[in-house]
Amino acid sequence: MDTMQYSCLHTHTIFCDGHDDIETICRSAYGKGLFAIGFSAHAPIHKKTGFQSDWHLRDDRLEEYLDAVNTARRRWEGRLQVFLGLEVDYIPGLMGPADQDLHELGLDYSIGSVHYVVPPRGKPFTVDDAPKEFETGIREGFAGDGTALMEAYWDTVEAMIRAGGFDILGHVDLVKKNTPQGQWFSLEGAPYCRRIAGVAGLIAETVTGSPWVVEVNTGGLNRVITQDTYPSLPFLRLLNEKQVPVIITADAHRAADVDGHYQTARETLLAAGYAHAVLFGGRKGGLPVWIREPL
Repeated sequence: MDTMQYSCLHTHTIFCDGHDDIETICRSAYGKGLFAIGFSAHAPIHKKTGFQSDWHLRDDRLEEYLDAVNTARRRWEGRLQVFLGLEVDYIPGLMGPADQDLHELGLDYSIGSVHYVVPPRGKPFTVDDAPKEFETGIREGFAGDGTALMEAYWDTVEAMIRAGGFDILGHVDLVKKNTPQGQWFSLEGAPYCRRIAGVAGLIAETVTGSPWVVEVNTGGLNRVITQDTYPSLPFLRLLNEKQVPVIITADAHRAADVDGHYQTARETLLAAGYAHAVLFGGRKGGLPVWIREPL
């Protein structure tokens, strides 16, 4: 019987690309008996990068977002732990979770994620965009070479890990989303397997000296766009071999999904050999507190 406690620290609201407001999501989390809810709007991007986006928090609404989450924290005190976070894109040379301005916002935590790749030609694009736009990005930016795109993605992930500044590593193998049948590169092929092994090693090496964790993200399952978690079972086996701590998150864009497919995540972790996940217990002395929870 599954008796473990769950939380959701990867949550999006109407402040960015979510469908529900903060209060609705808090009510859902409370009703589902979650240990905590954490809000992680996509950090503002336009001022730093010049990129146009309709799925990031607008720069001019950042303070409003911070105030809204802190207000919810006070409103739910004693009933539900509410944490303030941001999901921060790492874009080489432009922005990342280590940026000083983000560390001055009083966040409880941040999620470091790679969505964008910067190709050798053409415009930067996101690896989780709609399939048509993803294909255009590969054809224009990488001359149609899906393996080159995959390599560029993992190069960017490695650069973000080395730069640091985040508490949770977000959907680390997001690049798999648009190639479920191996249209652009094989998830079982030697190049891909070599890269995830290398990234797993880098994660293990870096986590040892810095108290951050890897999320097991059910967002693709919740939105019916993948058949497994981020990261997938083979990647999680590599992480378990290296004793890398993990936290289960829903990448929820709707209030109903704050615990979506968590049983699948738990079963995947057990299959990978994990016996524990972690919960976030706030910050102490400037560092995140991670609470081990038996699976």
